[in-house]
Formats: sequence, structure tokens, C-alpha cells
Amino acid sequence: MAAGAVLAVAATVWPAATAGAAAPIVAAAGDVACAPGDPVTPTTCHQMQTSRLFVGNPAISAVLPLGDEQYEDGLLSEFQGSYDPSWGRALGKSHPVPGNHEYASGSNGNGYFAYFGARAGTAGRGWYSFHVGRWHLVALNANCTHVGGCGASSRQVTWLKHDLAAHHPACTLAYWHQARFSSGPEGNQPALDAIWKVLYSHHVDVVLSGHDHVYERYALQTPAQARDPRHGIREFVVGTGGKSLDQFTGAFTNGQFRQRRHFGVLKLTLHPHRYEWRFVDTSKHVLDSGDTDCH
Repeated sequence: MAAGAVLAVAATVWPAATAGAAAPIVAAAGDVACAPGDPVTPTTCHQMQTSRLFVGNPAISAVLPLGDEQYEDGLLSEFQGSYDPSWGRALGKSHPVPGNHEYASGSNGNGYFAYFGARAGTAGRGWYSFHVGRWHLVALNANCTHVGGCGASSRQVTWLKHDLAAHHPACTLAYWHQARFSSGPEGNQPALDAIWKVLYSHHVDVVLSGHDHVYERYALQTPAQARDPRHGIREFVVGTGGKSLDQFTGAFTNGQFRQRRHFGVLKLTLHPHRYEWRFVDTSKHVLDSGDTDCH
């Protein structure tokens, strides 16, 4: 992009609220499908079980696959053999982001972009935004080395600043694969600090990520991970989509709930000025729930 160029961001026209209409629900998780042919065990390859938590459910307005949708190399043939018969049954409702496994073996995300097509944003980039009900949702690509970096002046972060400035709904949710803060084996990701700072400065409410194969919920916090109940962002790490489960290895700073024994998905009910969350395991037990007003 030439110096001084301005990214065009489409203006938003919000539909009128329908009296008595149910608030939309989104289902989210990452780290999903084992390689085709890998056997289901008590601790691996539960992508079919997690998909049953939302497939065919008309109450689910959108599915947010949080990266590493397909192991091990994210090849198109692997997507067709494993992800497609499980989570792919909700492809028409899906708004994915890529994980590191989508870039494995030098594939450069080709299988991911070929499988999801226009649902994954512009091929080679993978960031885009859309609306669910009265909420603005922003999908980002945290595979920084493959997209020109994630710094403050990078192409993606420049786009993000313009996108958030152009949309002013009551509530905003952003999501990508590698968690900025995590107590799992991958830990915190400082390379994503510039993204978090932009989101915080625009009063984004919720961030979703995966990467570590655990479920975590954090208190509202600043980019420096200080508690901020008025303007902070709540992060959920939901790497429990089916592949496997990890151990906790790091500090759980500002953490409020975490678990690593159950696969499942996070279901968010997106009211016009608040959100409710439920983490539901594959036995349909609710392990974590609550609600928070938007900023």
C-alpha cells in the first residue's frame, strides 16, 4: 500500500430491531479436526462430537472456527476428508480464521482458502469483518509472518483501525487463532500486542482465540493485563474443538475460569447491549456461564 493511502471501509446500515426477536447465538472453538483416518480415542479426534453441539440447530446464527480447523497440514484433501463431514456440515454459517496448521508444510494456507472460499476473506490475507445482529465481528489472521507482520503499521492492523473507526455498534467481538494471553503450553503471544492495543482503544468487548487446547475465561483487562472493569476486553481461549487437550503450564493472570478435561464449544448470545456466555461440553453440560454488559 502506498504511503498515505487510505483503506476504504464500507459503511454499515444497521437493520431495525424486531420486537420480540431472539438474540443471535454464535458457537466458537478452534483446534478441531484430526487428520483423516486418525482414530477417535477418549482424548483425541472429537470433532464430530463437538459439531453436534451446533449442526442443525436453527438457534445458532453463526459458527466461528478459531483456527487449526484441520490437522496436520491443512491440505484441501484433509479438509475434505475430516473437517467437512463434521464441522463442515455448518459451512453455510461459518466464518473462520486460519491457524498455524493451515500454513504447515509450506502450504501457505492454500487448502484453507480453497475449502472456505469467500467465507475466509481475501485469499492470502484472511481478515474481514461482518455483522451478527447488532454486533460487529472482526476476523483476523494471527499468522503474522505469513501476512506481513502484526505490528502497528502492518497492512492488517492499518485495515483494522479503519474498520473499527467506520463501525460504531453497541458491541464488538474480535477473534483469531493464537491467544494473546494463555496459561497453556503456547503461553502469551507478545507479537499480538499492537492488535490488542487497537482493539482496546476502540472499546472492543470480547476476543476469542484458540491455539492452546484448553478453555479459559479472563477478567476484563488492558493490553498490559491489568484489570479494567470499565473499558477492558474479556478474552476467551477455546481450543477445545476436538483435536486433543493440553496441560496448563503458565500463570493464569486475571483468569476467572479454566478447564482442560472436556472438549466443547463456547456459545455466546449477542444481545444489543450485553452478551451471555456458556461453555458447553460434548455431553451438553454447561461448565462455565455468565453475562456482561458491553462498554
